[in-house]
Amino acid sequence: MIRTYGWAILAAWSACQSAAAQDWAVKMFAVTSHDFGVVARGAKAEFDFVLQNIYEEDVHIASVRSSCGCTQPQIVKDSLKTWEKSAIRAVIDTRSFLGRKDATLTVTIDRPFPAEVQLHVYVFIRGDVVVQPGVINFGTVEAGTGAVQKARISYAGRTDWQVLRVESANPHVAAEIVETERGPAGIKYDLIAKLKPDAPAGYIQDHLVLVTNDYMASTARVPVPIEGIVGSAISARPSVLMMATESGAPVTRQIVVQGRQPFRIVGIDCADPRVRATPPTESKSLHIVGVTFTGSTTAGIVNTRLRVRTDAGQGAVLDVPVQITVSAPQVGSGDGPSPGANGGVKAF
Repeated sequence: MIRTYGWAILAAWSACQSAAAQDWAVKMFAVTSHDFGVVARGAKAEFDFVLQNIYEEDVHIASVRSSCGCTQPQIVKDSLKTWEKSAIRAVIDTRSFLGRKDATLTVTIDRPFPAEVQLHVYVFIRGDVVVQPGVINFGTVEAGTGAVQKARISYAGRTDWQVLRVESANPHVAAEIVETERGPAGIKYDLIAKLKPDAPAGYIQDHLVLVTNDYMASTARVPVPIEGIVGSAISARPSVLMMATESGAPVTRQIVVQGRQPFRIVGIDCADPRVRATPPTESKSLHIVGVTFTGSTTAGIVNTRLRVRTDAGQGAVLDVPVQITVSAPQVGSGDGPSPGANGGVKAF
């Protein structure tokens, strides 16, 4: 008995040591579980488990596997340098599976050190409600024009089932529901979604919610995903301004701001006072703007953004992310950074 007890203690100690050794990998993930709730059959259901490399060493994701065929995992980007982000995308197969489905996604990392991270997804796929198409996609819409798209909602079950209303969490998307059929073959609705002309430029990824008269509160709300892109009246190249400098040295790079019609840049603002840009005064369809970083004595990554204000359209505003890598002055070579306490990797 004493011998068995000793082995039990050793096994428990080894398990704790293994978990602690891989804790560094878990810290890169913003969340490790997601509950999709109730989704309709055929509806698009995806979620990105975002991770960021917070360490000095490069990180490489070797593979990801799922415990259930209902969830197909995808690696958005497998190699990450310091501060780079990626995601493990969980895609639910709502056409082939029904009912309650849970899955564990096991992410295998092989560099800088071996580790595994488990991500968990939960979903209930309704078989009596079908959405066609699985997502309302506005496509690419020019700013200020708006758009309308439609989806068909089909129900097979109770004869008194109803969609009471449609809720939209996005103030720039309105929706209405129109009953088109009710009979022995089932109940059908048209879900009409309207993207308002005042929608700001950018990517739309949200949900409309069908509020039904289901008896159970847990199934009475059925989400329908919506997505699209609202194109700006102006654009910038590059979309992300990357700069690099040694400590204390100023650096200047250029961005190109372009529109479909001639326009003026009325102002350029930046939250970081070390980043400055002077807007040109003339009106034209293409502007070349110099952006200067005045320098820093601290090595690391500076993340900020420029806000370019114009008179294009109804006063279009463009945000340009800026990332500046500040390296320490080269005073000689060394043996490189030593491993840290987080499983052998050194965090910033």
